[in-house]
Amino acid sequence: MTAAAEHAPSTDLDQIRESVRALCADYPGEYWRAKDEKRAYPSEFVNALTQSGFLAALIPEEYGGSGLGIIEAGAILEEIQKMGCNGGACHAQMYTMGTILKHGSAEQKKGWLPKIATGELRLQAFGVTEPTSGTDTLSLRTTAVREGDHYVVNGQKVWTSRAEHSDLMLLLARTTPKDKVAKKTDGLSVMVVDMQKAKGNGLTIRPIPTMMNHATTEVFFDNMKVPVENLIGEEGKGFRYILDGMNAERILIAHECVGDARWFIEKAKTYATERVVFGRPIGANQGIQFPIARAYAQTEAANLMVQKSAAMYDAGKPCGPEANMAKMLASEASWAAADMCVQTFGGFGFAAEYDIERKFRETRLYTVAPISTNLILAFIGEHVLKMPRSY
Repeated sequence: MTAAAEHAPSTDLDQIRESVRALCADYPGEYWRAKDEKRAYPSEFVNALTQSGFLAALIPEEYGGSGLGIIEAGAILEEIQKMGCNGGACHAQMYTMGTILKHGSAEQKKGWLPKIATGELRLQAFGVTEPTSGTDTLSLRTTAVREGDHYVVNGQKVWTSRAEHSDLMLLLARTTPKDKVAKKTDGLSVMVVDMQKAKGNGLTIRPIPTMMNHATTEVFFDNMKVPVENLIGEEGKGFRYILDGMNAERILIAHECVGDARWFIEKAKTYATERVVFGRPIGANQGIQFPIARAYAQTEAANLMVQKSAAMYDAGKPCGPEANMAKMLASEASWAAADMCVQTFGGFGFAAEYDIERKFRETRLYTVAPISTNLILAFIGEHVLKMPRSY
């Protein structure tokens, strides 16, 4: 039996989780520490996930995928994090799927999805955020002007993670000036960029060194040409299309945070039980035991919202508030668990060999990205609680 067959996804969640754990067992802490030290991309791990079919979970079976939902995709990413690995190297391939699956043409799906499923193409880059607009997406400045059978793109994106390791980019650009649209949400369009053709032909990628090994970059577009047939859906309606991907992104990253939190809790629980000081396990001290118990309770509570948001997404129900709350609560739970774990281990929590400091740095990202906690609170205040707009 091939490795791919051994780890092939199943519609049964328990089997999916078991298969992911089996795959991740081949990539222990030593593997991730070596990548972290060199700031190297975990190509072997990503290739294994691709060959096993996990990264094609959301692609319909007719295009070579598994035809699963966000619930199953979330379980995959949660287990990756729970095993001490890092799904951030490839999770975008899952949450960018929504835009193409829901709004792409039959020809586009037939042309891209089978190759993405096999790994011949990687769809890992998500070009939305810009230096001047940040999460104010409607104020982005990257333009795409149609000239005959192609668009000419000019502008810049930042925090475009995995751009150096992707073949395709899902790009959001302004096709109609902001002052010429009836509604501020109009005039933005989504298109798929063939990055291999564009590199050196209007596309420049520059790595951004960060506190964690996240393979993030800034990208520059200088008269870059994108064929009109790469436009997703209708011109000017791209913001609505992107929102589908953003909800999926928040839900999937929330699953990752739950996985991280459970990894930290398990590490702390085990250490507190085995570590003996003054003649007894440190876990017998309430000062150690209670923070671990609190982190567990916080994680389980966050997970309920994560599961609710995933179920709503798969049912086709509007889930913006739930997706945002899931991401906020899960990221806060993972960060609290990370802080607790370092405190439990004391000085050893800073030693690379325990992997805690690496995971500590990695999980810190998610209270900031892909959207900050304050913006989620502002969204809830205005759109859920119907309070005055705060920004």
